[in-house]
Amino acid sequence: MDATLQAQTVFHLTGRAPSAPLEPIGELGLRPALLARYRDLTRLRYDFPLVLVDPPPGGAFARSLKDLVSDLARNLAPAGQAGEAMRKQLLHVERDIRRAAAAGTTGRLSAMWKEAVGRLVDPRDPSLRDALMHAGASIGCDGEVVDCDESLPEALLRHAWQVVQGEKLARVRKDINALAVKLDDILRADFVHSEAGRKPESLQAAVGSKQRGLFDFDRMSRLLALGSPASRLPETRRKRIEWALATLQKQRFFAGPGEEPLPFAFDTCRAVKQAFAERLPRMAELVKAMSIAELETDGRYDPAHHDAFFESFDEGSLSAQDTEIFPDYFVCLRGRPAVSADANLLELLSSGIPVKVLVETHDILEESSLGKGQFAFGVRSVQLATLAVGLGDVFVLQSTSSNLLQLQDRIRHGLASKGPALFSVYAATAAHSGDIPRYLVSAAAMQSRAFPAFTYDPAAGEDLASRFSLEDNPQPDRDWPVTRFEYADAALQRAAEDVAFTLADFAAADPRHAGHFARVPHGGWNSHMIPVADWLRRPAGASGHDAPYLLAVDSEDALQRLIVDDRLVQAARRCLENWHRLQELGGVHSSHAERLLARERATWEEEKRKEIAALSASGTVAAAPAGNGGTAPAVAAVAAAAPEPEAEPERSPDEAYIETIRCSTCNECTQINDKMFAYNDNKQAYIKDVKAGTYRQLVEAAESCQLGIIHPGKPLNPKEPGLDELIERAKPFL
Repeated sequence: MDATLQAQTVFHLTGRAPSAPLEPIGELGLRPALLARYRDLTRLRYDFPLVLVDPPPGGAFARSLKDLVSDLARNLAPAGQAGEAMRKQLLHVERDIRRAAAAGTTGRLSAMWKEAVGRLVDPRDPSLRDALMHAGASIGCDGEVVDCDESLPEALLRHAWQVVQGEKLARVRKDINALAVKLDDILRADFVHSEAGRKPESLQAAVGSKQRGLFDFDRMSRLLALGSPASRLPETRRKRIEWALATLQKQRFFAGPGEEPLPFAFDTCRAVKQAFAERLPRMAELVKAMSIAELETDGRYDPAHHDAFFESFDEGSLSAQDTEIFPDYFVCLRGRPAVSADANLLELLSSGIPVKVLVETHDILEESSLGKGQFAFGVRSVQLATLAVGLGDVFVLQSTSSNLLQLQDRIRHGLASKGPALFSVYAATAAHSGDIPRYLVSAAAMQSRAFPAFTYDPAAGEDLASRFSLEDNPQPDRDWPVTRFEYADAALQRAAEDVAFTLADFAAADPRHAGHFARVPHGGWNSHMIPVADWLRRPAGASGHDAPYLLAVDSEDALQRLIVDDRLVQAARRCLENWHRLQELGGVHSSHAERLLARERATWEEEKRKEIAALSASGTVAAAPAGNGGTAPAVAAVAAAAPEPEAEPERSPDEAYIETIRCSTCNECTQINDKMFAYNDNKQAYIKDVKAGTYRQLVEAAESCQLGIIHPGKPLNPKEPGLDELIERAKPFL
């Protein structure tokens, strides 16, 4: 065994400090090869930063700065070359705000826009400054600007919860105010018919100040006293209405403008349970008052039937339907102790309290206390979410911070759900990311299956297939997502290969775990080095002299191979097992279905074998000739008749198409026309229906694509306006 092979085998099996010719990677500034293209995200147009906006009812509570600026450019800048200067200036402002947010600057969009314009525009050019400030004022919304960092999950979820609760509270407060007005009208009418209501001062108070001089209230009082006595409310009914009205007016669950509301956001599960228990008597009182008010205003209150019921009505009488009208509680949990907090949380979720819980995870690759060097890789967080799924009636959403914008419709749905909801979110921290942007590390957590995304919605249907979804994960039918990786080989020739992104690749992005890797010099690369994804398909323990490796790049973007030690490989294997269990829940590669299918296939093949044997024995079909493996002639004839698969046709310059494999999912084209452009299962764009839009939209999409991968081809409609200009603009992209 040569020195390199021996060193890599020893390192893989023991994880000890690598010996020559292997090298430690601590000072090499390495990152997973698939992240090589994304050194400086501030130069790219992607989903972050976000703006937390106050939306119209049911609208989006978060918008990407990129989308806001794209809309602005479409609305303000003229099409074609005439608007190019304005579009570039708007993009400069966008990039400046993105850089400021990445550096930790916070604030509202309007303020950050003003600061960016001040930094970018020469004071001697007031016309440009005024134009850009006018553009900023034309955005039409404002809100806090947040980047993809560890503060994002709480900021976004808390804002979304406030938006959803605000809509809910406004609806209920409107109903309460309407009931209060009707009760007050009943009492006013009763007072007018009373002796006190007929007194001159009472009559004068009931008339507007401008009209008081037109009446003699003393004479009016004497005249009213001569009339027949009006019917008055029974004393018991009047007191009942007065009590209900006072209860509606003093409640603070649905506080109005200028009123101090009750708090519903807490930091611990215990605080939520304590607040809910303390408020139960007041909740019962308010429900009782609202019920009495509805009966009284409709004239349906019957003392013989209702007095006894309401006399005994207390917090024990509240139903789930009664508590659903009240505001939901919100609690954000960070840095949970593993056992006690999980138990308190599951108890809270199963208690019937309408609570929305955010559990933040900031460290997936934590070292387990069960053994030195053994990775827990976020098992507790994943298990917590799956345990919540087991409760059956809890809405559960798990994802990483990088994907929250795409999931905001589901987040809104979960926050608006009647029962409890759990949001489990991983957000990378600067301490665990090194020089890799936290957005990329968060996205890598989902890519590597270390923190897979899923949704469980108990209101979506009666079965698990309707309720549970894995569709937000990249390539959910695979063990690991696979991406085409292009690079220059040692001879500086273009090369490409499919590369899987595994838990080991995710660990390579965390500088704390550099000790689990060793660099192999280029001269030591050999056939005994096996990609980690291929290694994990082998039976455990079948190593021989082979060793698993992954691809990385250094600070100069030179391609490197890193040997992975066995402890990290075993963590990747456990991670894959967890992913397989989630796939089963999501109906992907179900072992029960595959076992049943195999049994049915074996039965079918046995029946066909018997049929062919019977036909052969009767002389209907000749026996298979020797040397063909016993294949029946009928089967062989079918196989021979099967057509060869057609080769994929080459693209014509007249055809509109997208180089889908290169798509970075920037949303530019789908923002222009989501019926013409769509995303495939790998979240990469393709032309879904070229006839669903115009040639102008094709050209505009090609111009806005930052990678230049959209080819508009030739126009389908020769009568489309402005074709000469559009064809000229399309030439660079054909």
